[in-house]
Amino acid sequence: NGDASGEEDDKIDWDTDDELEIQNFPLSSHSSLSNPGGEAILGDGEASSSTGSCHSKLIQHFVGMGFPEQMVAKAIEENGESNTESILETLLTYSALENSPQRQQPVNANHCSLESDENEFSNTDSWSEDEENTDSSFNKEKTVLSLANMGYTLEEASKAIDKCGPNASIAELTDFIFATQMSTARDASPQQLPNEIKPKPEPIDYDNGMHKRKFFESELCDSKKRREYEESIMYGDNETIRIPKPMIGYGIPTEPCRVFHRRLPDSAIGPPYFYYENVALTPKGVWDTIKRFLYDIEPEFVDSKYFCAAARKRGYVHNLPIVNRFPLLPLPPHTISEAFPLTRRWWPTWDTRTKLNCLQTSIATAKLTDRIRKIVEDLKGEPPLKVQKYVLDECRKWNLVWVGKNKVAPLEPDEVEMLLGFPKNHTRGGGISRTDRYKSLGNSFQVDTVAYHLSVLKDMYPGGINVLSLFSGIGGAEVALHRLGITLKNVVSVEKSEVNRNIVRSWWEQTNQRGNLIDFAFVQQLNGDRLEHLIDSIGGFDLVIGGSPCNNLAGSNRYTRDGLEGKESALFYDYFRILDLVKCIMDKQR
Repeated sequence: NGDASGEEDDKIDWDTDDELEIQNFPLSSHSSLSNPGGEAILGDGEASSSTGSCHSKLIQHFVGMGFPEQMVAKAIEENGESNTESILETLLTYSALENSPQRQQPVNANHCSLESDENEFSNTDSWSEDEENTDSSFNKEKTVLSLANMGYTLEEASKAIDKCGPNASIAELTDFIFATQMSTARDASPQQLPNEIKPKPEPIDYDNGMHKRKFFESELCDSKKRREYEESIMYGDNETIRIPKPMIGYGIPTEPCRVFHRRLPDSAIGPPYFYYENVALTPKGVWDTIKRFLYDIEPEFVDSKYFCAAARKRGYVHNLPIVNRFPLLPLPPHTISEAFPLTRRWWPTWDTRTKLNCLQTSIATAKLTDRIRKIVEDLKGEPPLKVQKYVLDECRKWNLVWVGKNKVAPLEPDEVEMLLGFPKNHTRGGGISRTDRYKSLGNSFQVDTVAYHLSVLKDMYPGGINVLSLFSGIGGAEVALHRLGITLKNVVSVEKSEVNRNIVRSWWEQTNQRGNLIDFAFVQQLNGDRLEHLIDSIGGFDLVIGGSPCNNLAGSNRYTRDGLEGKESALFYDYFRILDLVKCIMDKQR
């Protein structure tokens, strides 16, 4: 799933937890030098003594950039030997087409992939208006190619552009295509509301004596939630929630909260408090369903680019107070140059990025970074605009930084830890591979963002807090509370990954926590009896926090983007089930 650097194939099915907002277009070009006679001179300066040797060296020149020899020969045949710029552009186009899902078998994404819905670009990283105002037909062709690379057919792509207009964003186009697909599916096979809710498949008993779980357990307080579930099936596509711009929620450290009070339904008022997180850009209707289940609380959408040097667009549903928040200190670096000052020496003036995109669970291959080095190096000067665009697209896509003259490289795991707000070496050691480190970090909270929201708990619980942490990952919630100075009295952590559980356990010991850490592998283990026992033993939970998997929500997953009914993302209903049980049990004990 997560690909380590150094692999020989960069045709990667990204494995991250966000939605692609803007697909990178594989357009590029290559400058060539010509002598007065018009004969092309290769980048290495060697002149051929005959047509045959010139042809051979030209082929080797492009093969050295990483292109297959057969592809190079075909490109030379189409463009002639004298126009190396056209040859390179043709090769890059061929490479993009070969990477298209139409040329290969679909690869099922097991994890969120590329926040990135978000390989999102901040406004400060946008291309200039001069580059955007190019010929409309040329832009349409490239947009169609981009959508084809994402798994859509050419017919779907063309229809979306015609309907939405040539200036529509990739996110708008993909939403239109998705809505069309859903509408077609309903027309072909009308969906009927079942008379009763079908229970989800029963899981294996994970320990002796544990009751097998149905979708809703008998301990639920009333039948209202069943009706809500039926309504979510009926009205799931009628989306009313819109993503705000700018994405700053109820306020960020540099722009204090302007909303001093929000009205919560009586059933949502804490304690216990709860905090739920997932990717912001999802299939239509998902956030409406999440809101409906979580007591009709409006989501708070926040982009972590306002807290650190990397974007991370997320939605948060919670019943926490929204005033008197404060940030973690010291404040983290907010730009690439602040985060990585040594890169300033090598950063080209034409790379205008100041923020990184959403941090992914996989990284660029050595083959790609070597290709970029050769392309930039051979030009001996500032590259033409098309080459700049190609290089910047790849740098944005993979969060590459300049580490030497003409050299880019992916972020190291410890650099990702720093950007996400974790302590240095948080995921290092203990037999954890680099691939596992990237994967775990790519699916985690951004600690500074979450801590800003949780900071209101510090004065409310001066003696410490009891936490139920669902889908704990590498302990982003626990790290945030600890950095806020809130004592962790008891933490019940549920995380299926053994690698992640070991990371949390190691951090717990290294920070000399005096409370109790109780961990479980599966949320299905927390039935009514077990929760009642835990609540009796520790005195109840003050905070229920977590973010269920976004595998079937993220836009990069074009094969199983089934929303909350997908295999992994359906675990949201377990978050709700457990939260509702905790509230019911604690209400009965009051």
